[in-house]
Amino acid sequence: MKKFLLCWALGGCIALPMNAQNFDDYFTDKTLRLDYIFTGDAHHQDICLDEICSLPQWAGRRHHLSELPLEGNGNVTVTDKATGKVIYRTSFSSLFQEWISEAEAFHTRRGFENSFLIPYPKQPVTVTVELQDKFRKTSASMSHEVRPDDILIHQKGTSRITPHRYLLQSGTAEDCIDVAIMAEGYTAQEMDLFYQDAEKACRAIFDHEPFKHLKDRFNIVAVASESLDSGVSIPRQQEWKSTAVSSHFDTFYSDRYLTTRSVKSIHNWLAGIPYEHIIILANTDTYGGGGIYNSYTLTTAHHPMFEPVVVHEFGHSFGGLADEYAYGDPESPFYPKTVEPWEQNITTLVHFEDKWKDLIPEGTPIPTPAETDPKTLYTKVGVYEGAGYTTKGVYRPTTECRMKINEAPQFCPVCQRALEKLIRFYTDK
Repeated sequence: MKKFLLCWALGGCIALPMNAQNFDDYFTDKTLRLDYIFTGDAHHQDICLDEICSLPQWAGRRHHLSELPLEGNGNVTVTDKATGKVIYRTSFSSLFQEWISEAEAFHTRRGFENSFLIPYPKQPVTVTVELQDKFRKTSASMSHEVRPDDILIHQKGTSRITPHRYLLQSGTAEDCIDVAIMAEGYTAQEMDLFYQDAEKACRAIFDHEPFKHLKDRFNIVAVASESLDSGVSIPRQQEWKSTAVSSHFDTFYSDRYLTTRSVKSIHNWLAGIPYEHIIILANTDTYGGGGIYNSYTLTTAHHPMFEPVVVHEFGHSFGGLADEYAYGDPESPFYPKTVEPWEQNITTLVHFEDKWKDLIPEGTPIPTPAETDPKTLYTKVGVYEGAGYTTKGVYRPTTECRMKINEAPQFCPVCQRALEKLIRFYTDK
């Protein structure tokens, strides 16, 4: 029976196996890219294997291999087939899981692409992919075997690599978190503009703590993924463009929700370049964006709010942070009042002790009255009602934060702590 150390780090709890494996015992310095189709509707979901690819280098973590960085809305578990030992895990969220809460999903079935990166195994493994619903129950699961010598594993990234330029190179791909910034809606003639926009995005992120003081743990590469057309698609205006990753506004009929379902094309552009996290810059001044945990950030590059928006969306895709704003609806389709959200910056108070209870001054009322003092608006930690798109029953840590409004100058203390914990999880050895 395995014994576990219970390790409290930066206010969070992670179970660490005492017999954690050595990377080189199970993996080679390559990447296995697993492509899936998530299919179904609001009533039933399925997972289908699409394609398996190999990439020439592994840029991900080589420690904490069998631990989840965050719970996420789904997870991938890799098990050594010979011993049954879990040798790698990661977590994610997906656009598909957002879609199944939409009205269309109650009468229509759809399929969505998803791609995940795992280290390349030395021996046969079993890969299990699970989706969880809003009650944290498994809604879909599938397992399949991967044999590393399978001749049908598609080798990618050995030729015709997309032109790219490093904006920040703090160390090796093995030691640092590798973030790729991609061009979307930039023609060949507009790549100088893209590199300027990528520099601006890079500066914006590292102007924010904790990225600022942990900058030396990141590599940032700008990838010149070329589009035939300039700009991106805006369906409500009947504008459809031929672009690198086929992004568009009006996702789920929301004007400013900018996403792409062409996830495989994202990863095909990046093949041969070390990457773990993805930011996609859209060549448009129309306001919008989107960020999906461990999938991608996609944001407009030429709106005046570009810089705060790219940081906010990266808070989603890299940090797994929730939106802290609320709409008028008192009920949330994503956060039942009886379930504690996995995101570290919101709570339903079901298990508040696992969140930021330790940061609240004694005697703080719950719910906490909103702050009006500009000096404490972004920093005074409490339990402020209204978050996760709902006005009642879901709470945020501060009155205002980068995850709530564009005007906030920084992440709140709780978001900063959650982000730092994650950065250290990926980079501390």
